[in-house]
Amino acid sequence: MVTPEPDPNVERTFHTIQVKSTFREAKLPEGEILKHVRAHGFCEEAIFAIKLALEEAMTNAVKHGNAGDASKDITVRFAVNAERAVIIVRDEGVGFEPESVPDPTTADRLSLPNGRGIMLMNAYMDDVQYRNNGREVYLVKRNRK
Repeated sequence: MVTPEPDPNVERTFHTIQVKSTFREAKLPEGEILKHVRAHGFCEEAIFAIKLALEEAMTNAVKHGNAGDASKDITVRFAVNAERAVIIVRDEGVGFEPESVPDPTTADRLSLPNGRGIMLMNAYMDDVQYRNNGREVYLVKRNRK
């Protein structure tokens, strides 16, 4: 039986990759996801955006979501077609309220290293949603061939 291609509109069809919550393992899903993005004809600018947003989501999952606990997992689900790429990153942490994260562009926060990941994901992706009390980030990039 041939498995149908994952459909970005139907989450139950998504590819799933589970990794341990370490910075080293957090890089592992990137190659597989970008392979699919390239195969579906996304331009280099979109590929860069997806790579950056995925890096930020995975870093946040390791550092903030799972609080650096390597015994916890990060689950990445994704689907790509010619129109769009959808990536969902889920950690095992307690969650957070995105509205409670301070604006990293204010004068008093410019020199601080935290808070830019959310801003970058919002800037580079077409849709960013936080689900499951902030334990899951849903990222969408449309293909503008």
